Amino acid sequence: MMPKMKTHKGTKKRFRITGKGKIKHRQCGTSHLANRMSHKRKRNLRGTTVLAEAESVALREALGKYSY
Repeated sequence: MMPKMKTHKGTKKRFRITGKGKIKHRQCGTSHLANRMSHKRKRNLRGTTVLAEAESVALREALGKYSY
C-alpha cells in the first residue's frame, strides 16, 4: 500500500479553491520596488485573480485534500 500524498504547505498558503473549483491567487509584483510602477499598474495588481486552467492541474495535486 502506498502512503498518503502530503499537502504542499507553501501552496496551501498561497492558493484558495473557489466554490466552483477554480483556483484564486494573489498577483505578483507588489511586495517591493513598486515605486517605479505607474499608479494604474499598481491599482490593477490589487486583489486576487483566477489561475489559468492549464496550470491548475499540477496545483490540485500539490494541494491534496484541500483541492475539492
